[in-house]
Amino acid sequence: MWFKNLIVYRLSNPIDLSADELETRLEEFAYRPCTSQEKSKYGWSKPMGKHGESLLHVTDGNILLCAKKEDKMLPASVVKEALDEKIEQIEADTARPVKKKEKDALKEEIEHQLLPRAFSRLGTTRAYISPKMGLIIVDASSHNKAEDLLALLRKSIGSLAVLPVQSKAAVEQTMTDWLQNETPTHPFELLEEAELKSPLDGGPIIRCKNQDLICNELKAHIENGMFAVKVAMQYAESLTFVLNEDLTVKRVKFTDVVMEQKEDQDKDDKAACFDADFAIMTGEFEQFIPALLDVLGGEEQTISE
Repeated sequence: MWFKNLIVYRLSNPIDLSADELETRLEEFAYRPCTSQEKSKYGWSKPMGKHGESLLHVTDGNILLCAKKEDKMLPASVVKEALDEKIEQIEADTARPVKKKEKDALKEEIEHQLLPRAFSRLGTTRAYISPKMGLIIVDASSHNKAEDLLALLRKSIGSLAVLPVQSKAAVEQTMTDWLQNETPTHPFELLEEAELKSPLDGGPIIRCKNQDLICNELKAHIENGMFAVKVAMQYAESLTFVLNEDLTVKRVKFTDVVMEQKEDQDKDDKAACFDADFAIMTGEFEQFIPALLDVLGGEEQTISE
């Protein structure tokens, strides 16, 4: 349940539904396994898995959602091999070349034949709605995955006006300034990992790990025109993360100070543990996200159409 990536969206308008009303909307688009002839399915799943019955989980007003995706895996090499054999047989029997339109129809036929035996790849994407902050925070490694979840939520509730949170100052410029001139303000500190990039297409990229980031070597690269696109950081005594130039936060890891709060939980009560973990995590993010935007010069106010 602990989020490892953060893509943050600002709600233009609050979601004016009670938890019961929202769940009713989600149920219409609940995940169901692919049938024998379906290639993909995407829908809402239980955030608590086998330990829960609801399609959402609410703690302190924060609403946790989970989208589940199933993709049938048909290796291209297997399809190609079967198609080549079919084409070879037809050409041998009819003494004529198989045209493209016929090949496409044969390929579709082969895929339908193979689908019932195909393996399924399952994946989940979690997000939570924070009415208090007016945000939706998605645990996704890419904007595409985050947008898929938001599209499903929009489809489920009828409308959803959101935009990615943006900072007033360019993130890459701020990170570059940190490496060149000064460290970020307390309670943030730089760790020992960064990535620098040339502004030129196809230009050099420098990745460093286990490296003091305030050093003459990196400053020299910056003076030659390179800029920071990723920087590893720590926030207070709470968590470490990698900040990217598009304001996505990757590789979130909570410190022992935070995880020690779990020690008093009744490990046999899975539902209570889940609820407590979600409360701890969202409580930390309520401090971290505003602080991150503040250290980046504040949030840029945008208007969603």
